[in-house]
Amino acid sequence: MLIRRPDDIPSSEITPERDYLDRRRFLGLGAAAAALAVVAPASLAACADAEGAQADAPNTWDEITSYNNFYEFGTGKSDPAENAPKTLKTRPWTVRIDGLCARPGQYAFDDLVRQNRIQSRTYRFRCVEAWSMVVPWNGIPLRDMIARAQPQPSAKYVEFTTLMDPEQMPGQRRRVLDWPYVEGLRMDEAMHPLALLATGIYNRPLPAQNGAPLRLVVPWKYGFKSIKSVVRIRFTAQQPATAWNVSAPGEYGFFANVNPEVDHPRWSQARERRIGDGWFRRRDTLPFNGYAEQVAALYRGMDLRRYY
Repeated sequence: MLIRRPDDIPSSEITPERDYLDRRRFLGLGAAAAALAVVAPASLAACADAEGAQADAPNTWDEITSYNNFYEFGTGKSDPAENAPKTLKTRPWTVRIDGLCARPGQYAFDDLVRQNRIQSRTYRFRCVEAWSMVVPWNGIPLRDMIARAQPQPSAKYVEFTTLMDPEQMPGQRRRVLDWPYVEGLRMDEAMHPLALLATGIYNRPLPAQNGAPLRLVVPWKYGFKSIKSVVRIRFTAQQPATAWNVSAPGEYGFFANVNPEVDHPRWSQARERRIGDGWFRRRDTLPFNGYAEQVAALYRGMDLRRYY
């Protein structure tokens, strides 16, 4: 299998090998990590040109896996880490791909991993509550998955749906949102090379609290767009009705692009707290979370205050 990095993703967005290759921990993964174990060394080798790059340092494993939003397991930031590993069963796991495409079907997660190239990418990750972290993801470029499905010309959007199972996800017993969780992207957003279907972090399988076994990562948007524990990908001609936009349309827009000039109704988005920096240090929020050079052209001519 050829493992490569798209030319239009800057090397500064990829974590150097020395920053996160822990061989002792890597060798202890077991069978569940076999697919990642096969591709990780080649993927890391492709990142050698990132040595010395001026990139944000990744957050630690403990920071990334202990401070999460995943309301299916509770509304507190520590609830997902406490609850999700106890009940979420990630094998067997299937993903249904359907809608306006030529190759619909039910696909086993492990087959998807074997059939697609796994890349290592480090992205800034910004949540609407004005906190952020830097995560070294492993995953499948979303556009590769879309290309395999062969969407029809009439498909303008991609809709994603989370598992609906209150036994595994006890937070779904509470009417916090209209379950199951649904998110969506415009087709050109979904086809952008930065969009990723994450299967792991730090070359380890994705933990339950981070959206195992498969989640979306769209680094220029607020974190609620990056839907977790995906079981369905559907191509549609209509804009999907997404979970937070349905629940609170005045607070959470469909596009959810990181924009420091558009405040949430209850707090400013102009600054953010990086997890690990301490409670009192704040950073300026970057337009499109720092990815404006790559993605701003997608929204040329749009009023980004109206289409928030």
